[in-house]
Amino acid sequence: MTDRTRIRNFSIIAHIDHGKSTLADRMLEETGILASGKHDAQVLDNMELEKERGITIKSQTVCMPFRAADGSDYVLNLIDTPGHVDFSYEVSRALASCEGAVLLVDASQGVEAQTLANMYLAMEHNLKIIPVINKIDLPSANIPMVMHQIEHELGFDESEVLQASAKAGIGIREILQAIVERIPAPTGSADDRLAALLFDSKYDSYRGAIITARVFTGTARVGDTVTLMQTGQRHEISELGVHKIGFESRKELVAGEVGYIVAGIKTVSDTRIGDTMTYADAPCAGPLAGFRDVKPMVFASIYPTKSEEYNSLKAAMEKLKLNDASLVYEPDSSQALGFGFRCGFLGLLHLEIVQERLEREFDQDIIITSPTVEYEVYMNNGKMEIIDNPVKFPDPQYIEHCAEPFVKATVITPAEFMGNIIPLCLEKRGTQRHMEYLDEKRVEIIFDMPLAEIVYDFYDRLKSVSRGYASFDYEITSYEPAELVRVDILVNAKQVDALSQLVVRQGAALRGRQIVERLKDLIPRHQFKIPLQAAIGGSIIARETIGSVGKNVTAKCYGGDISRKRKLLEKQKEGKKRMKMFGNVEIPQSAFTEVLKTPDR
Repeated sequence: MTDRTRIRNFSIIAHIDHGKSTLADRMLEETGILASGKHDAQVLDNMELEKERGITIKSQTVCMPFRAADGSDYVLNLIDTPGHVDFSYEVSRALASCEGAVLLVDASQGVEAQTLANMYLAMEHNLKIIPVINKIDLPSANIPMVMHQIEHELGFDESEVLQASAKAGIGIREILQAIVERIPAPTGSADDRLAALLFDSKYDSYRGAIITARVFTGTARVGDTVTLMQTGQRHEISELGVHKIGFESRKELVAGEVGYIVAGIKTVSDTRIGDTMTYADAPCAGPLAGFRDVKPMVFASIYPTKSEEYNSLKAAMEKLKLNDASLVYEPDSSQALGFGFRCGFLGLLHLEIVQERLEREFDQDIIITSPTVEYEVYMNNGKMEIIDNPVKFPDPQYIEHCAEPFVKATVITPAEFMGNIIPLCLEKRGTQRHMEYLDEKRVEIIFDMPLAEIVYDFYDRLKSVSRGYASFDYEITSYEPAELVRVDILVNAKQVDALSQLVVRQGAALRGRQIVERLKDLIPRHQFKIPLQAAIGGSIIARETIGSVGKNVTAKCYGGDISRKRKLLEKQKEGKKRMKMFGNVEIPQSAFTEVLKTPDR
């Protein structure tokens, strides 16, 4: 059993791409867990998608031995966290399992939106924070500027700030020594009743759900009967231990330790992030604070491009759900696209990750409808309905009023792009709440904005108008009244339900016009003219027409009376009219994908 005073539980927090996973690699090498230079980069990012995008999607944990400067041996538990705002709840549970955090700041980019957000999250959990300037070896590094930002914006003294280069291996031992010296040892008695915080889980096809947990009090042993307090299910621990890249089994985990637990739990859905594990027959006084059900914020439908591949997509969704408990889905159907699934996601990044995993890992060819959010619809009869699917939007005559989710959006940008960003936010129905110059060159702007505007095309346009330099973070704040309408798309007078969208009335005409203009370029010409219409109820708000494929029926007529040509033209006209009435318009599958992409502006 490890001496609790020699345990340090910590996390690394940073804005995306500030070097968090690379620093973790160097720590693993410095502590002897990995051989230097004989492994892939970003070892803790074990998904291909994580390595390619340079982001951490799934939380990871590793137990590292470290001999400090005074010759004492310590156990350092690194709890690596996702960096994106979509996974902020998972980050908060991981931070709740720590006593300290290493805050990384890029030496060339400085303090950014999620740097501040993650630091405030760490402060809420009363963690000891060690600020580190990373990438000091870059030619573009501006250490005095970043040092000034850390002092001015984050409130640290210059003497507290460490300097390092994770890529070059500079300053790694100094960071590990600071973790030992500055971060407090865990508290809690091993003799109390068991209380362990579950902050991650993953699925193993042989052992079921493998829980990653921090033991706060008590001792977990192989053979103990335990319960998860939110589900109430009883399980027997069959294996436990610590993470050292792979699994290293132990007989017990005591208060202060972080490790994995296998207890015959069949699916990841039965293990809720933030739940408390305790003895089934002698439970602790109450659950550890901070648990909440993860609630999806963005919704979209997923369909196979070929209807006969529905069962294959269903099997892929079930397997993906085993490893991603935050994914919510239910069967859905569309007249245009057939059978599919209506899915709930934590945010836009989560949606993109699920899409790419389905395509890469499960070889699925899919179509995803336009993302939407949850609206509150208050009916005339006094009831309130949550609507996330345009198809289910009630008839306006039964609606008293609607409300849409708003967010507090924080944008940090070089001052030179402020003139582009403020008009963009105002165009997206944002209300400016606060603006502050962080230094001579950088500005923090805070807006109240509808979440629906962010999920449509805001992030892409923000990166475009700021040349990629603006950083962005948001948090849900409230629901505000909104005048919602459903824009329906009609192709040859037939509604295509998969293209319907819920929008505020003031932006409906623009959205409808964008869709029909794009469809005009995507649907091939037929033997008859095809009207494309955007409608709100019975009112047409935009229209385009795809011309028919022409055939010169009078080519065989040369000379003779004009009535012969007129007769042939009238016959062609009648034939086209009949085709238009009874003919089906073939809409290529690519049209659904293309029409829902961000408009080019």
